[in-house]
Amino acid sequence: MTGVELRQLRYFVTVAEELNFGRAAERLLIAGPSLSQQIKALERDLGVRLFDRDRRSVALTGTGASLLPYARSLLAQADDLRHRAARLAGSAPVRLGRVNWLPPDLRERTAAVARLHIDTWTAPSHTQAARVADGSLDLAVCRVGTEDLDRYGLTAHLLGADRLYAVAPAAGSPPGPGAVRTADTAVLVDDDTSWSAWNSYARQLARDTGAREVRVHDGGITGPAFFDHVRRSPRPLVNSPKSQDDPLPPDLVRRPLVAPEPYWTWSLVLRRSEHRPAVLATADTLTTTARPPNLAHPAAWLPQDDPHRR
Repeated sequence: MTGVELRQLRYFVTVAEELNFGRAAERLLIAGPSLSQQIKALERDLGVRLFDRDRRSVALTGTGASLLPYARSLLAQADDLRHRAARLAGSAPVRLGRVNWLPPDLRERTAAVARLHIDTWTAPSHTQAARVADGSLDLAVCRVGTEDLDRYGLTAHLLGADRLYAVAPAAGSPPGPGAVRTADTAVLVDDDTSWSAWNSYARQLARDTGAREVRVHDGGITGPAFFDHVRRSPRPLVNSPKSQDDPLPPDLVRRPLVAPEPYWTWSLVLRRSEHRPAVLATADTLTTTARPPNLAHPAAWLPQDDPHRR
């Protein structure tokens, strides 16, 4: 029993709820083979068989069904321990920074574990990551690459992901939500340092897919200036994940991107040396309740430096 981990118990409960390893792996954000290996390891540690499985079905064994309530109870006790530790950590708030996106139910998900203070200064991803590193923030939601994680001594947990799309003039576009090959689009790059995370992403997207890189110098990655670039561009333009505050003008249309489907990930970053219970409990709560899309499917594209690339 000493080899049993809470993580394995969570895997066991999820598979028992789904009775399908593929769906369970998607919920847990891990690869299917890794999940299967962890369940086999748990069965070895416990000395029992938890599931009967073949190519077409998965079912709990009698032993697995008997142990399931105990596994759920242990996980609930572990969650309660984290919550109590957070409450004992004191009254100092957990300081969270962001770029422009946060989970919509953020406060509800963290209310039981910490007093969350969302910083009013929205800043680019690289700035927010640096602020976590220097202690100005405890956590930040941003886009971060593996080099930045190593440079700043941070760790990243996947919170969400935006599937990017193309924007094109409505005139001349085919009717309906016709898809656009990513190779047939263009991506804007603005060398202003405030766009450094997007610029890195856009250059990798162009290099990997054949999309055309277009240099601009007017901050036109988002907003009305972006729409003006769309109207002048001979190719559909890939949108930036920095949400458009303005609604799409009626003379423009969205088109899904395919072959591949580009995704922009949002990470929750914290210091690797972080030890305060309230911060760790907040990160754990947000991570375990996150429901990002499946990024492991073959059509998905992520840049080489994305920490959530598989």
